[in-house]
Amino acid sequence: MYIRFMVELNKDFMASALTPLILIILRRQESYGYQIIQDLKEKTGGELNVAEGTLYPVLKKMESKEWIAGEWKKMDSGRARRYYVLTGKGRQELEEQYSQLNFINDLINKLWNLPISTSTRPFSLT
Repeated sequence: MYIRFMVELNKDFMASALTPLILIILRRQESYGYQIIQDLKEKTGGELNVAEGTLYPVLKKMESKEWIAGEWKKMDSGRARRYYVLTGKGRQELEEQYSQLNFINDLINKLWNLPISTSTRPFSLT
């Protein structure tokens, strides 16, 4: 039987990983907080669950850096949602972060695939 486990990411790692993920989502189309959470959950097959308390501070920080712009829109139900769009600065930031993440990913793979040392010499801190 195959059981899927939800991925639990360190809070700091999650916050730093969310920025490029949000930028990528907003590259396609405008979106609002809850929808971004659902998109991430769907794209990971339910393995990644982002809490609203984690997402909204990241959105606020991105907005203050002018990477995204937010606008309140009233729904047919009368409820308002804050929709976010990618700005020109955000598009530039996305390109930079995408390049940096690809570099780091390649480096991690290279380091991971190095042979493991079979040295019998004990490690010494002195």
